[in-house]
Amino acid sequence: MFPLLILAAGASARMRGADKLATEIDGVPLLRRQTMAAIAAGARVFVALRPGDARAKLIAGLDAVALPVASSAEGMGGTLRGGVARLPLARRFGVMPADLPDLDAAAIARVIDAAARDDGHLVWRGASARGRVGHPLFCDAALRPRFAALSGDQGGRGALAPYRGKTRLVALPGNAATRDLDTPEDWAAWGAMQAMKKGGRI
Repeated sequence: MFPLLILAAGASARMRGADKLATEIDGVPLLRRQTMAAIAAGARVFVALRPGDARAKLIAGLDAVALPVASSAEGMGGTLRGGVARLPLARRFGVMPADLPDLDAAAIARVIDAAARDDGHLVWRGASARGRVGHPLFCDAALRPRFAALSGDQGGRGALAPYRGKTRLVALPGNAATRDLDTPEDWAAWGAMQAMKKGGRI
């Protein structure tokens, strides 16, 4: 069972006062929904949060560890550095944002399976059906020092850049690996699309 860090320490700054991770989909807050999907996929789940964050209540009762990351105040680089450092040692470890609503248990499990079975690469990550790089992301344990060197608002791209030739993309349905919801407009558009799907019109 590989450890998977769900990134949930952001401020939802583009939501104009709302918390996107507390926004409900079919009655379930997004953070809880995606944590449940990762658990169902077979990962050992850790949720990176700001210290004292009320979002911890959103995953209460789940088989997941709420992980306060003090360095998250720096930005994404600080969250990744502090969060990955506290993951248990394992052959592989994973990272994924909490705001990808189309990323379900089956999709996450597909990337986990690739990482478990393939020893010819060092990075395994979900991609859109058209090949756009996305999440979840799993890395060989040898890459942990790369994450330890991150700082500030630096994302994981710099840490992974030297390993493009050792990266396997795992195609996931549609835009499940890449569609995030950062603004009220994103939520409205996604909600309208879901309503159309339920109505059988797409």
